[in-house]
Amino acid sequence: RVPFCPYPHQHFSGPPYTLYFGIKFYAEDPCKLKEEITRYQFFLQVKQDVLQGRLPCPLNIAAQLGAYAVQSELGDYDPYKHTTGYVSEYRFVPDQKEELEEAIERIHKTLMGQAPSEAELNYLRTAKSLEMYGVDLHPVYGENKSEYFLGLTPVGVVVYKNKKQVGKYFWPRITKVHFKETQFELRVLGKDCNETSFFFEARSKTACKHLWKCGVEHHTFFRMPENESNSLSRKLSKFGSMSYKHRYSGRTALQMSRDVSIQLPRPDQNVARSRSKTYPKRITQTQPAGSNGINRVTANIENGENEGTTKIIAPSPIKSFKKAKNENSPDTQRSKSHAPWEENGPQR
Repeated sequence: RVPFCPYPHQHFSGPPYTLYFGIKFYAEDPCKLKEEITRYQFFLQVKQDVLQGRLPCPLNIAAQLGAYAVQSELGDYDPYKHTTGYVSEYRFVPDQKEELEEAIERIHKTLMGQAPSEAELNYLRTAKSLEMYGVDLHPVYGENKSEYFLGLTPVGVVVYKNKKQVGKYFWPRITKVHFKETQFELRVLGKDCNETSFFFEARSKTACKHLWKCGVEHHTFFRMPENESNSLSRKLSKFGSMSYKHRYSGRTALQMSRDVSIQLPRPDQNVARSRSKTYPKRITQTQPAGSNGINRVTANIENGENEGTTKIIAPSPIKSFKKAKNENSPDTQRSKSHAPWEENGPQR
């Protein structure tokens, strides 16, 4: 997917333009991607997600990810080339601190022998375990104008309230995604084969329509196909709104994995890696390498402590309402997607 500016007349008057490739559907396990070039592109996207705050991670995990990124770009640690503070020339997380840079440098020294492809694979293996990996967040309102976030993921839809997960619905169980004006409906088939509808209010008509379109596309791409005689499959035809329908026309994840006509990995493929943007080296004003600051972060890594993060706990699901009968669709316009929980975070 190539992202575009939703309001071009407000930001740009003409060329030159800069286009960015971005992931539309995050692989549930990016480590299983068959080609090195694809894993490299995923690595670049996830690294950008961490840098811009869309994928929050605790300090110890950020240090690990930063070390893998440095190993991929600079190779093995060389004390003659990599003088103290060399990590500060790169950016890995928002509001990067010297303490993190020192921890990255210390871990980088332990990664001797890892090729770029191996370091990138380790990066993805670590990042995929983060709570918000691959979650496309959309702000909505629930009962009594309470604030929620709906997250579209490779396995289904997650619902957050006050930074806590309060609902999770898997794609095979979701039988309908619908919107009317600013009202968004998610219909879920329970274990008792009865449907329950969950209603949310989007911030605008265009945001609601964008959420609906993203939901339809994610459902089609990730849903495992059911037997045609299954009642769930027959109910999947109800995804259209009364006066507007949207379908994902590309190949699904399962079709791509089973397509025998595509030879993967392709032979003799050369992966050209690009250099990251660098910044002036930080002037060290704290204790040298090996100080208590580095040792504390490294100890946290070894002990598995998630310093500086908020754990997301899953309480009971949200309350549902009765189904809506009338359906309609508003005008289209791409809505903004923010960093987790931030009102004015970086755009996705």
